[in-house]
Amino acid sequence: MIKKVVLAYSGGLDTSVIIPWLKENYRCEVIAMAGDVGQGEELHGLHEKATKTGASQLYVEDLREEFVRDYIWPTLRAGAVYERKYLLGTSMARPILAKRQVEIALREGADAVAHGCTGKGNDQVRFELTYKALAPHLKVIAPWREWSIKSREDAIDYAQKKNIPITATKEKIYSEDRNIWHISHEGGVLEDPASEPEESMWKLTTSPEKAPDEARYVAIEFERGTPVGIDGKKLPPVELVSLANKIGGEHAIGRIDLVENRLVGIKSRGAYETPGGTLIVQAHRELESICLDKETLRLKDQLAIKYADLVYNGQWFTPIREALDGFVEATQKTVTGSVRLKLYKGNIIVAGRKSPYSLYREDLATFGEEAVYNQKDAEGFINLFGLPVKVQALAERSRK
Repeated sequence: MIKKVVLAYSGGLDTSVIIPWLKENYRCEVIAMAGDVGQGEELHGLHEKATKTGASQLYVEDLREEFVRDYIWPTLRAGAVYERKYLLGTSMARPILAKRQVEIALREGADAVAHGCTGKGNDQVRFELTYKALAPHLKVIAPWREWSIKSREDAIDYAQKKNIPITATKEKIYSEDRNIWHISHEGGVLEDPASEPEESMWKLTTSPEKAPDEARYVAIEFERGTPVGIDGKKLPPVELVSLANKIGGEHAIGRIDLVENRLVGIKSRGAYETPGGTLIVQAHRELESICLDKETLRLKDQLAIKYADLVYNGQWFTPIREALDGFVEATQKTVTGSVRLKLYKGNIIVAGRKSPYSLYREDLATFGEEAVYNQKDAEGFINLFGLPVKVQALAERSRK
């Protein structure tokens, strides 16, 4: 018998209807937990809303610093990008929310944890894998897999019937998820991959047409692969990402439109805005290009795909992710320096890279006169490197 459940609560449509549904169907105490990972004004008025719909109390946890430091930065250092485009904003946020939810459940002596994720999406996996890793004895309640509500329209009808205040309507039915790293948009016209996103949908970025007519230069500084400053000023993690978002958003940076492969096997279409993250990721790549040797960089790029899959699939609290972090940390020892970017109407143009650990040597790369590289050495190298090609050609010639 369930006596007390802790619900991951956002105040959106799904979790708003879940509180009365849990009380009605499980006859248990419901404690709501909202994690502040940078949603901003979305958190306003949550306490009154949660208690009015039946929650005994609401925890609002400020997780922004931890989110950037312990989830965003490791993913950035790994170079993890899902399916060529997605910078994993929502994927990274779920483990930290579920982790704090579990901590509160254990503190409160709860029997169960609950979430508002649908049975079609990735988030149910991300939440529940975290539960299993950190508190496998807790019962998991996933209303979308139990109740008779089959769509967001049904959920709106249920909310209206129960007099639950919501902002979603049947006319405007985008599903949005926001945090300090990005905002995602799904549903509505986006469900047709042939349809262009409506301009009114975008929240963090101006359109290229309305972006400034003058380019903006920005320099991002790193220490051991971690961003530490912008334009010569050292900044703590949350302030750094917020400033990067402001700069990138003003110059139409960070819009992507992606048809992605969900973990459950469904293709879905989403639009993502990650203005600051796009700048930081680009700068980090450019700094690695002068600080890492060829073989290390190639292997790191291969493992970055695996790291992205782990994050996307909710496998944050796993031995393999921790092992990959060990490899990444070793590669980042020399990734210190700064990268200068030129921003213009949605474009990022690299304007310079520098590092005290740079492997680039002008005396080797120059086309001018130099005394370090003996060009005559190239002949022997080419003879050995091309030997298999030569042998193959001679063998074919002898058979004719």
